[in-house]
Amino acid sequence: MKKFFAKVHLWLSIPFGIIIAIVCLTGAILVFETEIQELCYPSRYFVKEAKGEPLSPAVLMEVARGQLPDSVKINGIRVTSDPRRTYQLILPGKKAACFINPYTGKVTGIDDGNGFFMKMMRLHRWLLDEYKRDGSFAWGKVIVGYSTLVLVLIIISGLAIWYPRNKKVLKNRLKIKTRAGWFRFLYDLHVAGGFYAALLLLVLSLTGLTWSFGWYRDAFYTVFGVGMPSQQTHAAASSSPHKTSGERGPKKPPRTDYTQWGKVLADLQSRYPEYKSIAIQDGSATVSTAGYGNTRGSDRYSFDPATGKITESQLYDDLPRSAQIRGWIYSVHAGTWGGMTTRILSCLVSLLGAVFALTGYYFWIKKKLGKLNRPSCKTDRTTGRKKGLG
Repeated sequence: MKKFFAKVHLWLSIPFGIIIAIVCLTGAILVFETEIQELCYPSRYFVKEAKGEPLSPAVLMEVARGQLPDSVKINGIRVTSDPRRTYQLILPGKKAACFINPYTGKVTGIDDGNGFFMKMMRLHRWLLDEYKRDGSFAWGKVIVGYSTLVLVLIIISGLAIWYPRNKKVLKNRLKIKTRAGWFRFLYDLHVAGGFYAALLLLVLSLTGLTWSFGWYRDAFYTVFGVGMPSQQTHAAASSSPHKTSGERGPKKPPRTDYTQWGKVLADLQSRYPEYKSIAIQDGSATVSTAGYGNTRGSDRYSFDPATGKITESQLYDDLPRSAQIRGWIYSVHAGTWGGMTTRILSCLVSLLGAVFALTGYYFWIKKKLGKLNRPSCKTDRTTGRKKGLG
């Protein structure tokens, strides 16, 4: 039976190993995206001196407008509870933001969301292919999905191969020898290290598959006893009322009253003395408080833009399980659910996933070259003995 699993392990690893190494390596890099960004651009994220009270959102918006090009549109503001950190002005685009000193109003940097880490994310999820918002076929997403599915089979077959016959073999397969040469070290790292990393690497693979296949996501939700939320179609609100015979063109949307944002911020800060961050956009606000568990869990509010009065709330605790589990899947996959400890473990395991793929190629090539370098033999038909050629 082990021979069968060995063949499965080998012949799945050869064609998919490179893709698996890329996905694991980029995943390890993305775990500490925030810390790396803060290390490279400290002035973006931290203020030199925290003096007095932060300026109101209205003042910050006005001051920022004078420093930014007219083409830059500001969609909202994200406020942090840490007095040492800058605020973020939310810009159009995924992860795009403008950083501003909350005490002076000085813009300290702009991230257009298309830098190194966005490329790492695209490589991790789509092999640099474009994301298809309409749900059409994307070869990068499909290749990453099937490679992740293959990784699950490789891990399971690897555990079947690793399973020892007796206690003596078990003792050797749990050790990583560091003084027996590079080959032995890499072999032990592949075998023993693979065993230690198997469970968490399997968890990362199984959660990652929910972004690749709809059928898998449905099955995953079913296993946890929750149903997929029904797709609700919302009619897009028109930016202007219907034209009448006397109108020449669409009306411009009313200008946002940022002074009301200050009222919303003060209201939410009084409700959440220990909030992590508060994001305010036109008519809505989101409060993040979680440091552990589902780190994407947040409470959402709607408010009247004209008065700043909160009109509706959607608390995380009141959400259906299907909505809560989506955040849990991300938190487990990114390693954020247990704080810095689980993030470090997720990063190390992801790095080891890449190492396992590359060392697997190394052993396979070395074995092939070893066979090629052996002197070939022929059998003498008269004597039945083997004789070397050359």
